[in-house]
Amino acid sequence: MPGEGPGRFFDRPGTPPANRSAAGFWLVMGLVGFAIGQVVGAVFVAIAAAVAGESGQLSRFATMAAPPEWYVGTSLVGLWVGFFVGPVVASKVRGTGRFLRDLGVRFRLVDLAGIPIGLGAQVLLDALYAPFLPHLKHFTAPTQKLVGAAHGWGFLVIAILTVCGAPFFEEILFRGLAFKALARFFAPSEAGPTRRRAVAIAGAVVTDGILFGLAHWELYQFAGLAVFGMLLATISYKTGRLGMNMVTHASFNFLAVLVVFATSGGVLH
Repeated sequence: MPGEGPGRFFDRPGTPPANRSAAGFWLVMGLVGFAIGQVVGAVFVAIAAAVAGESGQLSRFATMAAPPEWYVGTSLVGLWVGFFVGPVVASKVRGTGRFLRDLGVRFRLVDLAGIPIGLGAQVLLDALYAPFLPHLKHFTAPTQKLVGAAHGWGFLVIAILTVCGAPFFEEILFRGLAFKALARFFAPSEAGPTRRRAVAIAGAVVTDGILFGLAHWELYQFAGLAVFGMLLATISYKTGRLGMNMVTHASFNFLAVLVVFATSGGVLH
């Protein structure tokens, strides 16, 4: 399909973001979408707490190592509202208005290669962190906070959100919108491969990975998340779409959830 392949969107006139001005707008909408997600997530949590009769416990849940499933689920869904709204507005205002095409949401059979890539990335990062684990307190706290308190059908719902929802919405925001905008913003305007363009793409990959790591607000896991974000940005650049990204991301998250399930002795019943 036209537009796929390494950096093809650079050399197709009008392909969004079409210029640095549009790229700047896309980046702003990425920040706005992230902020909206924080607000909507808080609103959804407050509504869920009111329904559950737990409004007075919100501050305690926010600091718990393993908050209830409804707290985790509603905060995630609220966050993803912003992750979706930002790219939609970017596509409508400074794109073609065809959201899926503008962001590169397309799948091919070859994207299944993302399964071993995602699993391998999780294993490799775990191996790289292994020598430092004795010195890193609460290293697994983020995963435990996400699914640690869940059980039964609650665990299944959180697992589905983590394995299916997070890869979809995070890839739309960080690779479909942010990386594409960074690449257009950094790269020279002239067509064709050059050393300057290669350096610009490398800069966009690194910046996107750092932003991905920072967005998770996890000090100990920042390095691993940033490296994984760079891997995903590279895949997006090489394939020209988000399909393999989403499969890779889903596989990466799946293995983390599977480890929690296995070490808990089985929580689905």
